[in-house]
Amino acid sequence: MALFLYLIIPCTIILLHHLYHKLRFKLPPGPRPWPIVGNLYDVEPVRFRCFNDWSKTYGPIISVWFGSTLNVIVNNTELAKQVLKEKDQQLADRHRSRSAAKFSRDGQDLIWADYGPHYVKVRKVCTLELFTPKRLEAIRPVREDEVTAMVESIYKDCTNTDAIGKSFLVRQYLGGVAFNNITRLAFGKRFVNSEGVMDEQGKEFKAIIANGLKLGASLATAEHIQWLRWLFPLEEEAFAKHGARRDNLTRAIMEEHTLARQNSGGTKQHFVDALLTLQSKYDLSEDTIIGLLWDMITAGADTTAIVVEWGMAELIKNPRVQEKAQEELDRVIGYERVLTELDFSNLPYLQCVAKEALRLHPPTPLMLPHRANANVKIGGYDIPKGSNVHVNVWAVARDPAVWKNPLEFRPERFLEEDVDMKGHDFRLLPFGAGRRVCPGAQLGINLVTSMLGHLLHHYSWAPPSGLSSDEIDMSESPGMVTYMRTPLQAVPTPRLPSELYKRLAVEDM
Repeated sequence: MALFLYLIIPCTIILLHHLYHKLRFKLPPGPRPWPIVGNLYDVEPVRFRCFNDWSKTYGPIISVWFGSTLNVIVNNTELAKQVLKEKDQQLADRHRSRSAAKFSRDGQDLIWADYGPHYVKVRKVCTLELFTPKRLEAIRPVREDEVTAMVESIYKDCTNTDAIGKSFLVRQYLGGVAFNNITRLAFGKRFVNSEGVMDEQGKEFKAIIANGLKLGASLATAEHIQWLRWLFPLEEEAFAKHGARRDNLTRAIMEEHTLARQNSGGTKQHFVDALLTLQSKYDLSEDTIIGLLWDMITAGADTTAIVVEWGMAELIKNPRVQEKAQEELDRVIGYERVLTELDFSNLPYLQCVAKEALRLHPPTPLMLPHRANANVKIGGYDIPKGSNVHVNVWAVARDPAVWKNPLEFRPERFLEEDVDMKGHDFRLLPFGAGRRVCPGAQLGINLVTSMLGHLLHHYSWAPPSGLSSDEIDMSESPGMVTYMRTPLQAVPTPRLPSELYKRLAVEDM
């Protein structure tokens, strides 16, 4: 009897909850939810594709129930503009799972904070202090150092006598650039040396990231079904140990930087130094500083490498585009020096290649959920307070109503029409828009453009022997960020004199 009551009471509550919403609100259409679990087990693993497919049946705005939580997904440009501009203030809060709440100290960072005084203050720190053009220019040599280190590493491997003409796993080189770049910018640390060996602090850093992902994934179903949380309680001890481990490493690095500044009397350009220097000016707690640093790590460690891998796959599948980009690089840069970010303004086609890669393959195809802080209408439908709203950025960027031949990789479309991708044009939203637009968008654009430019200037790229370009697997892996399901294998052939393949070896700024 007790077990029966334990099962029937939650079922009744959830059914009444669904009925209440259905009777009171005009909700967007969507697949019929099952008792208790809603649509959790109807959703395909690659969610953004699933939601786009459902939109063909139910329309561009759909309701999807994850347990007892209503999630509204918008799949076209017009609705994205309503969510991110017209009703932005009512949809600027953030849904936090139990794991996200623990990792962020209940929203003491930027990514997971609700919209309010704390969020406004921390965002001000990012936009006015951390991601200014002056600071991005000051740390440009660090970015260029890491990109040229990638070029050198590829050259050593592909010119080895036994490796000539063989294919290489592109991701292993891209991941090193992204990882070293973000750790140097945030912490002033290059945890992996030029030989690819990671030091002890770097191993601890990687272990913390892996453990965080494991803990976050362990609660997937229970997060959406309130009464299941009794069966799957939060492992308070495990989260506490993880938090302490993360904080201890971060504090040790912060102390190193504090001592270095005291001894040198100088001001470093790393984000950790900037935040410590600004701590009293903006009344930043230690939790907020640590949270911001880890926001940068989680937002920047994978996303750049993901976009560049997709971009390289598209360039190999479209040799016409690859050759056209190389012709521009050869004409502007030549064969006697290497590309720098200062050359970007003279390389419009390269910029279009980067933009087209971000259009077709946004690294986070579903924006992190915006939570409604009030009842609001989108597309003529009611969005009740407390609901989550997701913008399907992947679908928006392939919306045939606003893009000509949307599935074609054609950078020329951005020469024909200038389309902003930093939140002002709602056809292209790889960095979001509105109050929650990514403050580091320009940093990401610069690094993606630089990596693609160096890879194209220094090498010609072809598919592995025996594999045609049409056979490259362009399917996505499931997850919040979207790796290629099958990592890209390619054959690089050097194009420049051998002396141009040396790392710049710039010291940290």
